[in-house]
Amino acid sequence: MTRLALFDLDNTLIDRDAAFRSWAEEFVDGHGLGAEEVERLVTLDGHGYLPRETLLAQVKEDYGLDGRVEDLWAAYRRRIPDFVHCPPEVRDGLARLRTAGWRVAIVTNGHAESQLGKIRRTGLDEVVDAWAVSGAEGVRKPDRGLFEIAATRAGASLGAGGWMIGDHPVMDMAGGRAIGFATIWIDRGGWTGQEPASDHTVTDVTEAIGILLSEVEGR
Repeated sequence: MTRLALFDLDNTLIDRDAAFRSWAEEFVDGHGLGAEEVERLVTLDGHGYLPRETLLAQVKEDYGLDGRVEDLWAAYRRRIPDFVHCPPEVRDGLARLRTAGWRVAIVTNGHAESQLGKIRRTGLDEVVDAWAVSGAEGVRKPDRGLFEIAATRAGASLGAGGWMIGDHPVMDMAGGRAIGFATIWIDRGGWTGQEPASDHTVTDVTEAIGILLSEVEGR
């Protein structure tokens, strides 16, 4: 039986919040704003769940910036992948999963240019079998359709079961349970009082990968 592991991208395989903070620091410096504005931008960002067009429209208004929101958005999409990093131990863990017989895919919501840029910039494209990005597919988690696309591209089937690993209580955990998958929640401390039901709770994706490997190795 093919083992399938579906991973979220932002704040699961990569530290998306750290990348945004780096972008905010550069943005503030480049526009001659006070250093205290970094924290304001991080708060406004809301861990990435505020739509980027809304975020950048607010930024343009608050700081009286010239130009169009569309141009700010395009510049953001081009730049943010440069701030994203994936630790070598995460890539190594994904490679070990595949060596152990798992099919591995990324399932992520977001704009196609930004998300694909992150996947390629970090080398994740070399250690997974497939990915499905909502902005490219026209369907978003927790809709079953995005999971289905990722599974099919990885050469697997949702009907055979598998695991969903991610940080969002609804998009990842509820979405994973809805397709009949076991779930591992990456608890980054941002959902106090909204902790989801999950089969395992960890604080780092390498722990999640260890759980999956232990299944194969019988530990």
